[in-house]
Amino acid sequence: MKIPLGSLSTPFGLAFFSFTSLAAGQEIVTLAPVVVTASREPENAADSTQSVETVTNDDMIENNFRSLPEALALTPGVSVQKTTHGHGSPFIRGFTGRQNLYLVDGIRMNNSTFRSGPVQYANTIDGLGLERFELVKSQGSVLYGSDALGGTLNAMTVSSDYLDYDPGFFQHGSAFYRFSTNSESHVGRLEQSFGEGGKWGLTLGATLKEFGDVRSDYYGTMEGTGYPEKNHDLKFEFSINENHQLTLAHQYLDQDEVNRWHSTLKNPGGWEGLAPGRFTSRVYDQERSLSYLRLDGEPTGGAIQRYRATLSYQDSQDTEFQDRNPDRAQTRFGEIETQTYGLALEAHSNLSEKTRLLYGADYYEDRIDSRGSRNGVFEPRRRPLADDATYQSLGLFTQARHYFNDRFKATAGLRYTYAEADLGRIWDGTNDISADESWDSLVGGLRSIYHLNDCWSIFGGASQGFRAPNVNDLSGNLTTRSGAQNLGNLDLDPETTLTFELGGRHEQENLTLEVATFYTKVDDVITRIPQSLAVSDTVTINGSEAWITGVEAEAAWNFSPDWTLSGFLTYQYGDSDRPSYIGGPEITEPVSRLSPFRGSIALRYDAPSRDWWAEARLTGAAEADRLSASDKGDLQRIPSGATPAYLTASLYAGWQATNKLQFNLALENLTNEDYRVHGSGLNESGLNSTLSAKLTW
Repeated sequence: MKIPLGSLSTPFGLAFFSFTSLAAGQEIVTLAPVVVTASREPENAADSTQSVETVTNDDMIENNFRSLPEALALTPGVSVQKTTHGHGSPFIRGFTGRQNLYLVDGIRMNNSTFRSGPVQYANTIDGLGLERFELVKSQGSVLYGSDALGGTLNAMTVSSDYLDYDPGFFQHGSAFYRFSTNSESHVGRLEQSFGEGGKWGLTLGATLKEFGDVRSDYYGTMEGTGYPEKNHDLKFEFSINENHQLTLAHQYLDQDEVNRWHSTLKNPGGWEGLAPGRFTSRVYDQERSLSYLRLDGEPTGGAIQRYRATLSYQDSQDTEFQDRNPDRAQTRFGEIETQTYGLALEAHSNLSEKTRLLYGADYYEDRIDSRGSRNGVFEPRRRPLADDATYQSLGLFTQARHYFNDRFKATAGLRYTYAEADLGRIWDGTNDISADESWDSLVGGLRSIYHLNDCWSIFGGASQGFRAPNVNDLSGNLTTRSGAQNLGNLDLDPETTLTFELGGRHEQENLTLEVATFYTKVDDVITRIPQSLAVSDTVTINGSEAWITGVEAEAAWNFSPDWTLSGFLTYQYGDSDRPSYIGGPEITEPVSRLSPFRGSIALRYDAPSRDWWAEARLTGAAEADRLSASDKGDLQRIPSGATPAYLTASLYAGWQATNKLQFNLALENLTNEDYRVHGSGLNESGLNSTLSAKLTW
């Protein structure tokens, strides 16, 4: 009997597989998963015209991933920077933060208040509440709109799977707990589904996390890096009839006391010459909720074969408290509350036996309130961005897919977007003023895949991306990097990309391989520029241009019935052109915080009984010595000259004790290596052991 080789880190699940599905005598083979994000319809990942990565809930548990961003750490082309332990910002092919698009069940999570650079937003999605997530690299602007320059990540929440059950009552649930010794952290989740097979299903879930302070060999306990988090989620699914389904879902997250450790006096500095923190405290609180109502239909007859309509509402509260001076009272407080209303429509039609057409529209509107104070007294100039603001985005899109024959298919897509910002109150230095701006954009993409034979295929194409200026770009007033102040700018154009990609795949029963190379050209880069040669504070402008190129490779080889060797390698290189300061000469420098050469290799053994497994893994990165001017000035996070190379060793194991109970053990960073991911504000955990258990019923 043949079974699939997992789903972690690659379209084919190259690196790992779930021992829970194995039975004695079964042969381990590869099988590509079904993905939906790349084309807005189900397709085999091995048949996708794009680079797609998939991480499942089982992968999150087996590999001890603490958060959704950290679950991308073994993905080629992605580097996971953490400003602090409660943040986590994937750099996807050189882009991070608001230059990547985050979706939850296909609904845009990005809003117009997102800050530039590495930020916390990806960590506001509960990874344990997901069935899986998919990452499409360098793509997404045609199908999903603004922001998808580096890629599009779609987090797909858990479901009752009521359509898979026979008529009658059903129920299933699980309880999960994990303890980590390094930070003495506790994570737990309860989940319960029930309903009537084929008619309706309800899923309820709750996750609690209590992260303690991280410890490393050099710093010891990094006081203040721990934080609490709580999540709950609900999904009700109902079949109106055999061709129409209704979904009502809600999710909520709350993070408190997330300290930006590198900025504070609790950071003594010193490691590799890093500067100490200067603020008494710098603390973030984050709340986010999403509710949506969705109708899916597959009408019989007519021009439309499938359609989807989604109404959504999101609410987010983002606050930051700063005590900037240990010698005298100098506190600052900023709060942003954003309500986002969304409507998305899509339909699929077969134009012929070989041609399929996708088309649709989406509309999102942000309503923003912003407040700021100094020493407890409200001051309009302390607002983090414009108050009483709205931001609207309307998109129309279409994509055609044509099958020339059984081996060759191509897709072509086009999107028009109109965005408008209405800023009610902006402080101009003396008074509150109002302003409004608008932009439009037309982007397209052309991609194809050709199967050379049953094992080999080549894929690639060209695609455009864009990011319209958001409210933060236009009016932001924020503390950035190691303490500099950045101001927005009302005179901005969208930043645009053009990406070329070429890749090859090999898939057979015991070997999978994917290699891809890309080149991205960026125009009108929205970036921060020093206000003058003598002042470190910055202003947001459109720089000139930038380019990034890279190579990614990943493979898994099941060289015997019980042994699998897997790994990945990735390399990126790029430069940007920009003014050295406002009105100054133009300079060429490396793209900021671009990932160095990195990779991982793992050897896994699955017992013949298939009830336990063990794995050894090495993960490392080369020295990151190509630094931009802003990198060189980020003295609390990036060591002078370069972020050092590192190599870590870890062991993982799992035991299926019964059909309902499984245990997982991890021993990470066995040599207690002191290291940090390039651009991060703290060192990674030293020696750490983790034990988790999952009970299902």
